[in-house]
Amino acid sequence: MRRIRTGIYGLDELIEGGFPQGRSVLVSGGCGSGKTTFGIQYLYMGAEVYGEPGIYVTLDERPNLIREDCLNFGWDLRKLEEQNMLQIIDGTVARLGFPTEEEFTLPSTVIDVDKLLLEILAAIKRFGAKRIVIDSLPALGLSLKSEDEIRKAMLKISYLLGKAGITAVLISETGENKRFSKYGVEEYLVDGVIVLHYLGVGSTTTRALQIVKMRGTKHSEYLHPLEITDRGIVIKKVEETEL
Repeated sequence: MRRIRTGIYGLDELIEGGFPQGRSVLVSGGCGSGKTTFGIQYLYMGAEVYGEPGIYVTLDERPNLIREDCLNFGWDLRKLEEQNMLQIIDGTVARLGFPTEEEFTLPSTVIDVDKLLLEILAAIKRFGAKRIVIDSLPALGLSLKSEDEIRKAMLKISYLLGKAGITAVLISETGENKRFSKYGVEEYLVDGVIVLHYLGVGSTTTRALQIVKMRGTKHSEYLHPLEITDRGIVIKKVEETEL
């Protein structure tokens, strides 16, 4: 099985060298847990270090703000875009109805899963993308009326991306009564599930990563400390944790 190196420092050695190629991995967590940073780092390192073009679909945050924030890690997304190693698809206008100067956008209407997939598949063909991040699934769910519609949409996304041979990170949130995702169905329709925790104990807060499942992969079952540093996310082994 061919592995796709994640570019998340310390993660690959916990999952036999990386994500299985052509699979979809759900990355979920609460506010401030590092979900978007995880997704961008996966794409940036894929393009800059491993020479694999990627697509970032943003449905929550404006692309210009994302580009600005990433400079704090030394990640120049604009340069990668100019080199045709990264394409950002702006889906925020589809939710807000505002004009945009972005080259690649979704129509200014309610987000349609089929139209989104057509745009993604066209982008994959246009510049040979190997990686994709969709941020986030709950934004897609707002246009769907029932759990059955959500399940069908998520299954379609996972199936078509896998058929295209692209390795996907699908970002979601952990709901109040759901352990791994917003709707409680996403984790059953993907090949891997990674949960990012933002824990508070008294006046101290800490982040951690948990690999819930990774099909075809022997993976760590521990809760691993996660740090967001000036070079991005770093995952530590349990024995490296300071007591």
